[in-house]
Amino acid sequence: MPQIDIREALRQAIDEEMSRDEKVFILGEEVAEYNGAYKVTKGLLDKWGPKRVLDTPISELGFAGMGIGAAMTGLRPIVEFMSFNFSFVAADQIISNAAKMYYMSGSRYSVPIVFRGPNGAAAQVSSQHSHCVEALYGNLPGLLIVAPSNPYDAKGLLKSSIRSNNPVLFLESELDYGMKGEVPEEEYTVPIGKAKVVREGKDFTIVSWSRMLNVSLKAAEQLAEEGIEAEVIDLRTIRPLDIDTVIESIRKTHRCLIVEEGHYFAGIASEIAFEIQSAAFDELDAPVERVTQKETPMPYSKVLEAETVPNPKRILESAKKLIR
Repeated sequence: MPQIDIREALRQAIDEEMSRDEKVFILGEEVAEYNGAYKVTKGLLDKWGPKRVLDTPISELGFAGMGIGAAMTGLRPIVEFMSFNFSFVAADQIISNAAKMYYMSGSRYSVPIVFRGPNGAAAQVSSQHSHCVEALYGNLPGLLIVAPSNPYDAKGLLKSSIRSNNPVLFLESELDYGMKGEVPEEEYTVPIGKAKVVREGKDFTIVSWSRMLNVSLKAAEQLAEEGIEAEVIDLRTIRPLDIDTVIESIRKTHRCLIVEEGHYFAGIASEIAFEIQSAAFDELDAPVERVTQKETPMPYSKVLEAETVPNPKRILESAKKLIR
């Protein structure tokens, strides 16, 4: 299979879905003339024209609302946020309308919309551009939250998200756009709501997603050199959460470490840990451990930034504490 990066995998997914369904279009800041802030939409304006690839003003609340309205009338918009931190400006539209319209309308209005863009830390973009949003939006019934870690999943999950009749937050990582991986030339999709065991192991289970999944894999390889075999699970989807795959792994390893780029308090890792102890308490030989971003806004300093987010060193320390 050809090797492409996540950026190209996302572009292929959007292009293929626009070919498959004339109701699909994309809008956002710089998605057209500039080919996207991260070049995900490169060439789409030339191919599909300005009616289906729409540049917007810097007005997230406005163009998020426009997308929701379009979805309610039967179109399938893809809304790009230059950073998911900017979605906070559009929070009222996402929270009050996208997440709740199907319920409030008594199922008369579906909202088949995808909000996509980079989430979490980048490279020295400081605190107002580095927040992880999944714990905030994960509290809201009505939203699906997808967070791929590799090109294959990025393409397949984005295609599934565009076809979904629900509002989807599709969380990417700016630091991973250039990551390469095998992607088949033939059409495929990846189902929403299904986690994947990406590394087999027997000593303990690591659960993660998005960029932290790849950081966790690096830590697992270092542990393997010391004779410690970690099983690594990529959640791929935050909501719905595939807790069954996690529980099945814990029944084998009896220990669990959750690695989350977001913060410690009230994070996704907290929810996963609760669901583990609720469903498989008797299977645990040790308390569930968490490695998360430290409880501070993201610093600008490159050195401090590296110490704030989870890294292989911190994962190794927590893993050895877990299995000793």
